[in-house]
Amino acid sequence: MQSKLLLVIPPFTQLNTAYPATAYLKGFLEDHSVSVEHIDLSIELFTSIFTSEFLHSIFQEAAEMQSFHHPLVRKYKKMYISRVEDVIRFLQKSDIETAHKILADGFLPQGHRLSNMNTEIKWADGEIGIIDKAKHYATLFVEEIGDFIQANVDEFFAFTKYAEQISNDSCSYDQLDEFLNYEPTIIEDKMLETFEKQVLKHSPTLVCFTVPFPGNLFAALRCSQFIKQFYPHIKIAIGGGYCNTELRSLEDPRIFECVDFISMDDGEGPVLKIVDYLEGKVEIEELERTYVLEKGRVVYKNKLPNTIYHHKDLPAPNYAGLPYDKYVSFLDIVNPMHRMWTDHRWNKLTISHGCYWKQCTFCDVNLDYIAIYQNTTADALVDKIEKIIATTGITGFHFVDEAAPPKMCRALSLKLMERNVKITWWTNIRFEKTFSAELCELMAKSGCIAVTGGLEVASDRLLAKMKKGVDIAQVSRVTNNFSQQNIMVHAYLMFGFPTQNEQETIDSLEVVKQLFEKNCIQSAYWHRFTTTIHSPVGKNPDDFGINIIGPPFKGFAQNDLYHEDPTGADHIIYSKGLNLALSAYMNNSGFDKEMQHWFDFPVVPTAHPKDLIEGFLKEEMTKTVAVG
Repeated sequence: MQSKLLLVIPPFTQLNTAYPATAYLKGFLEDHSVSVEHIDLSIELFTSIFTSEFLHSIFQEAAEMQSFHHPLVRKYKKMYISRVEDVIRFLQKSDIETAHKILADGFLPQGHRLSNMNTEIKWADGEIGIIDKAKHYATLFVEEIGDFIQANVDEFFAFTKYAEQISNDSCSYDQLDEFLNYEPTIIEDKMLETFEKQVLKHSPTLVCFTVPFPGNLFAALRCSQFIKQFYPHIKIAIGGGYCNTELRSLEDPRIFECVDFISMDDGEGPVLKIVDYLEGKVEIEELERTYVLEKGRVVYKNKLPNTIYHHKDLPAPNYAGLPYDKYVSFLDIVNPMHRMWTDHRWNKLTISHGCYWKQCTFCDVNLDYIAIYQNTTADALVDKIEKIIATTGITGFHFVDEAAPPKMCRALSLKLMERNVKITWWTNIRFEKTFSAELCELMAKSGCIAVTGGLEVASDRLLAKMKKGVDIAQVSRVTNNFSQQNIMVHAYLMFGFPTQNEQETIDSLEVVKQLFEKNCIQSAYWHRFTTTIHSPVGKNPDDFGINIIGPPFKGFAQNDLYHEDPTGADHIIYSKGLNLALSAYMNNSGFDKEMQHWFDFPVVPTAHPKDLIEGFLKEEMTKTVAVG
């Protein structure tokens, strides 16, 4: 019997645009004559929850449970119920007429977020500012409802994850197993009802869930459990980023009460082999990079050599069938780079597979998604771009590379202009010197509007220890090259890297301050360093001066590790101050404050001169003039 596949993006992944995993597989599988459909259960569930009818059920459920958190939302429940569908339609369409309606006095209830919102935000002039302001108000309105749901009827509810706390640190399957045996919440019931409609519509023989993040796992397993109970003839596979990083040492067989196959790394080869196996074309031993259950034991099937599907030979992702009219544009934080993730519609595409650098010691450089670097041609890439535009009608592209290669950025920019293909695009890069002023100008002309990249700990000693291949001077010049072309720059920042001391933490913040002050970067985010089992730090902790202290592996997930840093600072105490300072810098304020201002305990003054970044930029200007 020929297989019919249903690929599923589980709740809650992304609500402003389509997550690309199913589109990649759909394009590939259809190229191999496999019947396949895909659904975004994430946006389907969201739009099913935020209706007048269901919101009425939410308030009724809270009352029956005698749960009364967020009393302002309960007080204005009639307004929330009567306004919610107008608000969601506005977040989907962003039209000026509804914007005026939302901003009118008395239209939105003054809940706990709207009544405490930042009134000092400066909005743009004209219709753009009106729409943005209304979008911000509408987002706060939706978040108030979300807060109410989480506090009163479903503690696992969140907009970009579901039950993430169960999946995090899940060395054991015990807690997942426990919660899967609880009665579904009202949100889960709605999810299963929404999902069942799609199952009945498409009649699949195999359902495949992508699980990119911990916050997708429980929802995927809850849906899988439902299929096993009511549609046992349907087989189930899961894969994606969470599986690739967390389940590589899987031993516990209990997850196979919900699923039949768990695939590792790129899904094309494993899924095609699963299809062939289910159709009786190959034996189970022919499966590739796939966990199955045999005689009560977890067994990894990986026929070697693997079938290789090179990046350059893969067809364009196929987004057809996803409900682009349902995605919503949130505006919760008025930060231009944050808006790139939560506000706009983007087609997601990959310039190159893997990372051409693959040396950073904190990264999963041993796993295929980083380690296997494959390129394509600019012509093939633009062909895919044109095909996706024809399918979605969207000309915005987010290239989701681990690190977009400078040579391909150049080739792509030239080819877009040569073929007169007009797009807006952004991507992730390394701040390497190849991104010259000339290349940045070329990228801007081709439609590039933003880049993201890792500055990490802004310390030359630690950057060398990380094997980032950049230093502060180089980052300053490269980010300035982008900013001079009005290409927005977002920097990923890190604190708590092994052996990082207090002086390096404060000096790193000083570098960040000066980069903002000189408009080299416009956005940034602090991440606290975490050791992972697949990184060079996790594999060789002695080389980095740390001691791994857990957690003990209990047969299920294994990724994040706990460590002691005998020579480093007490990193966690700096988190609040680092974020306070960063928030000010992103709003072009606080540059005159000493480092001590941001911390409620004594810190050392910075050892950097006040003109450190300016000096690096002047050096570059001097070199340029000399060469000219």
